[in-house]
Amino acid sequence: MAVQTGTITTKIPSRLDRLPWSSFHWRVVIGLGAVWILDGLEVTMVGNVAARLIEKGSGIHITAAQIGTAGAIYIVGACVGALVFGQLTDRYGRKKLFILTLTVYIVGTVLTAFAFAPWYLYLMRFFTGAGLGGEYAAVNSAIDELIPARVRGRVDLAINGTYWAGAAGGAALTLLLLNEAILPKNFGWRVAFGLGAVIGLLIMLVRRHVPESPRWLFIHGRDDEAERIVGDIEAQTREETGHDLPEPGESLTVRQRTSISFREIAKVAFTLYPKRAILGVALFVGQAFLYNGVTFNLGTLLGTAYHVPSSRVPLFFILFAVGNLLGPLVLGRLFDTVGRKPMIAGTFIGSSLVALVLAWVMVKSIGGVWTFQVVLMVTFFLASAGASAAYLTVSEIFPMETRALAIAFFWLS
Repeated sequence: MAVQTGTITTKIPSRLDRLPWSSFHWRVVIGLGAVWILDGLEVTMVGNVAARLIEKGSGIHITAAQIGTAGAIYIVGACVGALVFGQLTDRYGRKKLFILTLTVYIVGTVLTAFAFAPWYLYLMRFFTGAGLGGEYAAVNSAIDELIPARVRGRVDLAINGTYWAGAAGGAALTLLLLNEAILPKNFGWRVAFGLGAVIGLLIMLVRRHVPESPRWLFIHGRDDEAERIVGDIEAQTREETGHDLPEPGESLTVRQRTSISFREIAKVAFTLYPKRAILGVALFVGQAFLYNGVTFNLGTLLGTAYHVPSSRVPLFFILFAVGNLLGPLVLGRLFDTVGRKPMIAGTFIGSSLVALVLAWVMVKSIGGVWTFQVVLMVTFFLASAGASAAYLTVSEIFPMETRALAIAFFWLS
């Protein structure tokens, strides 16, 4: 059970929300949000290099079925990471955990590059997945607590949408790295995994300068530290803009706690907030069905139904990823202006209607592969915006002191 240690009345949330956009916010976006690029890179990497791994001379003796197992183990690792690191994030702080989880990811993906047997690949994919699974809770909670409320929707959606920038980049890179005229057969796929670690290290350099969440600090009784961090951010913003800041809004009274268990999150969610819980489950389950069903089978579908050569499949996947990336970037602003509920409903309903057109195109074999590709991109242009809102929605509809663990709980659904 959580232990309440007291209550605090503070203006820190309204002081953070009134800040104009500054270099501090860009540092948060780059240092924390860029991890979604790594997620997209990792999820698609094994699929993109799968054909090379099973070839003779690849440097690892593995079958197609074992590669599928490695992908499943990566997902298991992500679930375990979200569960374990999500609870630790609410207990020990956002910064400690988003440094730790990125470190776990970097070590895991570096060691994956040295894979020599299926069992070793399974183990390293588990640890890589655990690191990124922990990032879901630590990073999304920190972003939502540091970004002003007036722009939180578009920023959060854009950040989550960059997953597809990583996916497209991973597909494009494998076209080069798997080219035997550039790199040997047993080396190119290893470099592909190593590049993830290089990007991770660059993110770490920026992330080191992102402060602990002041909201987490005052919830855990570290009021003076929270005040100092917010004061430093305000001073930096005044110096950067050359203007005084507007007066903050109303104060907020919050219960200070030590920690909250995963079991208590589930109990509170489904007893006190059943409608919110159902919404959270629906968003994450819908996201999983939409993306896992298409992403994991797109290459097979293109090859069997449209006879696309395996060498050209990454090109179609890049276009698919671009469509997904554009959705949150173009529609994200509307989640702040039109509102969360109408935009979530509109994007999911709209994508469902276009998906019916997609099914008709496939069943009737209308227009060939490019008609299929265009309709698919329109479907996921809408769907990606709604799916990216899942983390934002859960973060906002549950109490601040349970934010990271709530994100982890619903992601596991």
